[in-house]
Amino acid sequence: MSILAIGLSHRTSPVALLERVSLTGDRLVKLLHDVQHDPSVAEAMVVSTCNRVEVYVTVDRFHAALTAVTGLLGVHTGITVEELTPHLYVHYEERAVEHLFSVVCGLDSMVVGEGQILGQVRQALKLGQRQGTVGATLNELVQQALRVGKRAHTDTGIDQAGASLVTAGLALAGEIAGSRALVVGAGSMSSLAAVTLQRAGVTDIVVANRTYERGARLAANVGGRAVEFSAMPGELAAADIVITCTGAGRHIITPDMLGGPTFLLDLALPHDVDPAVRRVPGVRLVDLETIQESGIGSREVDAVASVRALVVEELRAYLDAERAAKVTPTVVALRSKAAGVVESELGRLLMRVPDLDARARDEVAMTVQRVVDKLLHEPTVRVKQLATCPGGDHYAEALRELFNLDPKMPEAVREVEL
Repeated sequence: MSILAIGLSHRTSPVALLERVSLTGDRLVKLLHDVQHDPSVAEAMVVSTCNRVEVYVTVDRFHAALTAVTGLLGVHTGITVEELTPHLYVHYEERAVEHLFSVVCGLDSMVVGEGQILGQVRQALKLGQRQGTVGATLNELVQQALRVGKRAHTDTGIDQAGASLVTAGLALAGEIAGSRALVVGAGSMSSLAAVTLQRAGVTDIVVANRTYERGARLAANVGGRAVEFSAMPGELAAADIVITCTGAGRHIITPDMLGGPTFLLDLALPHDVDPAVRRVPGVRLVDLETIQESGIGSREVDAVASVRALVVEELRAYLDAERAAKVTPTVVALRSKAAGVVESELGRLLMRVPDLDARARDEVAMTVQRVVDKLLHEPTVRVKQLATCPGGDHYAEALRELFNLDPKMPEAVREVEL
């Protein structure tokens, strides 16, 4: 079985579409069961938050499962497959595992390094377990992912990366107290930016968000005011500082919308602000690349780099263990067959030499067993080592062919000491 991940997030989808796709309660449970009951799917788990909806499944047929899951997402959200498809991303096998590890570490979050996603993935796993849609493969994968996420938050400074990026970006604006600020978006990063502005002495804060109610709640929290998203272009003209992080996936601020001195802090990926605004007189644009180049946010950038390296390390270890596990039935089958040969030959010996005393019989049996164990030790150890290399499954296949092994036989999967 292979891992397949299908989803959309703030990086690929407009917030308005994400809100329509997000599933909770009975609707989420129904999707889980319908996905898992499809003939192409063995196990299923769904991560559904305000910023992402992802379906993780174990499959033996990629295309059939992709078509089925995409279709069921459309059915349960009421959105046509044609509308969903441009915003979907698909990860398979190794890439799916890497993506999940990155997600739980907070690398794929709107606020880089936020720890909330750990709890959300844990809840998704528990729901799948309760509903019986998560089996051994997904359970082992997600448990490992959660351990990787905890390690990322424990061993690196990723927890503070998001907050520090806002602080680092605003540091490039100079003195901001008394300025008029426009915050575009009302997600986690935008909320963090609004609070940071308030603490820095900015008292005139305007929030523009596609969902007015969410923008109004954020504005109320920082003593500001909310406007409809359609009013955003007009508010740009009056703002000294603009911070944007919408996850729209396209440029929502363009050169023709600006005309006066403005400091723009674009914290979105993909970027919200067209880089061409830098050609507008009096406009200064700072984005994540600018922060990185400035060195102000170097610690935060280093933290992200450390977590990315951690993901690579943990991914390699997970894949090595998976490949080694796949050859275990073959190794067990080989030892089981050898044990059968030893038992058979010892039986024949005793029939030919019935007067052999018990002590001699035991000594002969131990000697034959030692010979077999020593002959098998090197190839079985080597085949498990080679299994972690690209194409390593071919070595196990060669063993099966050479010794006519059937690793699926009941006696081949019994517990033995390898």
